[in-house]
Amino acid sequence: MISADLGQQLETFVTSLVANGRYNSKSEVLREGVRMIQDRETRLAALDASIARGLADADTGNTTPAEAVFDRLEDKYRAMDTGSQ
Repeated sequence: MISADLGQQLETFVTSLVANGRYNSKSEVLREGVRMIQDRETRLAALDASIARGLADADTGNTTPAEAVFDRLEDKYRAMDTGSQ
């Protein structure tokens, strides 16, 4: 069992969520908060892994020059603009 001192401000907020019927108990509020943190940490880990892959690609020279990317984007948006007229 975990016991937590939330401080007055957070305790008041949690109590109001329960009193207003948004949650059935303080434990339910805290569980949802921890789940949200868990989801955020999972997304951050995925982002870190993606950055690491990008840096590894850059280190091995597996990249596309920015000029080529910009040229491709200009062609794409020019074609979109021409197609809408």
